[in-house]
Amino acid sequence: MRVVFLGSPAFAVPSLVALAEDDNIDVALVVTQPDRPAGRGRTLTAPAVKTAALERGLPVYQPMSLRKDDAVQPLRDARPDVLIVVAYGELLRRNVLELTPHGCLNVHPSLLPRYRGAAPIPAAIINGDELTGVSIMRLVRKLDAGPIVMQVEAPVYPDDTTASLSERLAALSASILPDVTLRYVAGELRPVEQDEALATHTREWTTEDARIDWNQPAITIERLVRAANPWPIAWTTDGELRLRIVQASLGQESATAPPGTASLQDGALVVATGDGELRLDVVQPAGKRAMAATDWWRGTRRAATLLGSPPVSRSS
Repeated sequence: MRVVFLGSPAFAVPSLVALAEDDNIDVALVVTQPDRPAGRGRTLTAPAVKTAALERGLPVYQPMSLRKDDAVQPLRDARPDVLIVVAYGELLRRNVLELTPHGCLNVHPSLLPRYRGAAPIPAAIINGDELTGVSIMRLVRKLDAGPIVMQVEAPVYPDDTTASLSERLAALSASILPDVTLRYVAGELRPVEQDEALATHTREWTTEDARIDWNQPAITIERLVRAANPWPIAWTTDGELRLRIVQASLGQESATAPPGTASLQDGALVVATGDGELRLDVVQPAGKRAMAATDWWRGTRRAATLLGSPPVSRSS
């Protein structure tokens, strides 16, 4: 079977590798986003999928967009039986969706119709879900609304971050994708329409979404810290400067100080919240590397301080 694979970030790499290593599948073309500047040095960096494809001798195509018909011609020339899409990074139009006899299969890291959209993995963590999974669906013109070909459940562990859960769901997707693709094209799997009444939606995160409100309960803030790791990283303010909270855990169930009050207690840095205390384990002060929260605190030589006020300045 000939497939064209569309994907860009590290999440898509295990799926590409699994397809490329299956003897019954020929990855005729890999389509990924263009190289873009990244990091503090703004060095031109290739998408993770491009690197993985080139390592395996697979042909790579990096269009700026697939909106125009001439940009889609290399996909046609590859003569695929089906397209496989895993976090490609562009909403696909009819010229792509109808390019092959079997359309496009898409991997989405949630149990659709729950958490359609750009941030299903952080949503599962921040909402305290105990169960999530991956859905393989046929793409339609409405976002993540296509009929489901296969779903597999996976647990959300109490200490999961978006990074750790993404890694597991990427591996889970790769473990089922080749077999599902072959069976779908052979007509052995019949897609099932989603229940629109159960649909929920997520949007792409911004830095402001990761700002901590210390009036919230400790458990809500702890989930935010895990959901915002590795990006955009939860943060608060220490006076005029931004303080990133890289890792935190639940402390005492009750707090007597006003929300946002940070102090050293029994060798741990704790912050009072609207309900309970949050222990800060790893922080990253403005302009510095991540460090143990207690090391940062001892360096400030303070007995107590109020985090989160005043608002962060533009210069920080």
